[in-house]
Amino acid sequence: MSFEADVDDVLGIKDLHGRLVATGSRQGALLKMIAVDAEYQSSELFSELINALISCGYQAGIENFFVYTKPSQYHSFTALNFHLLCTSEHVALLEYGRGINRYLQQHAPLQRVGDNGGVVVNCNPFTLGHRYLIESAAAIVDWLYVFVVEENCSSFPFDVRFDLVKKGVAHLSNVSVLPTGPYAISQVTFPDYFLNNSTLAREQQVQIDIQLFGRYLAPAFSIKHRFVGFEPYCATTSAYNNALQGQLPQYEIELCQFARIESDQGAISASQVRQLLMQHSFDNLSQLVPETTLKFLTSSKFFKQVHLDPKFRRH
Repeated sequence: MSFEADVDDVLGIKDLHGRLVATGSRQGALLKMIAVDAEYQSSELFSELINALISCGYQAGIENFFVYTKPSQYHSFTALNFHLLCTSEHVALLEYGRGINRYLQQHAPLQRVGDNGGVVVNCNPFTLGHRYLIESAAAIVDWLYVFVVEENCSSFPFDVRFDLVKKGVAHLSNVSVLPTGPYAISQVTFPDYFLNNSTLAREQQVQIDIQLFGRYLAPAFSIKHRFVGFEPYCATTSAYNNALQGQLPQYEIELCQFARIESDQGAISASQVRQLLMQHSFDNLSQLVPETTLKFLTSSKFFKQVHLDPKFRRH
């Protein structure tokens, strides 16, 4: 386990001699860096610590929580009313609260029986490449679910990205757009702090992410196909696609890859759009983004809601 300073709460418990014997932290809904001195592991300190962290989260308006632990130790958390979401070779992910059930119930009106497909996208921002992938996928399934990553770690905030996707696919009659919640490519699905080996952490993250999709999202929405764009540039994304190819069949889900469309400037990508915006090259954007995205990028809302760089200003 490694130390991460980016947390909302850090709690500690000391013994009568002032020695720190237990500590834990909370970052949003994620409880982490939990440790109890070996001498006190049979005491009530562990439950006191976890309950105190949950109480801090409640005060911050959070209703359900997540924690990583070793697969051999997850029973320590199930004894405190956590439930196991999924487990890989090195980590187990547990949840406290009705999060996954609440998420599925919330989106139950969108659930349809059929030969359906799913796409998980960030869309930072929504491009012609994203539209091509979604249009191609929608053409070969009964219904397509487009899950937009809800984690706000992008230049374009979630509300903006979600709105651009909905507007960009509004012409498709068999497509539903919905947020991922914390159940796909989020802070919760990245166990970096728990594993000192960053390469191993990425491998475990992929396994956890695929399990969450295969065990919970896909069955609820009758998803039999997952669609991705072929990735010739980013090694991380390419490795993720390869993992999907190898692991999705166990959930009876087929991975379908589409070649990326190109403009005069090469393969269309969101990073290319952001780079042009940083360079104030608005003239070339029409080759990369649909009209709905272009309208936003040239509006006053863009400069109020999106922060590509502190130095970026419209001239």
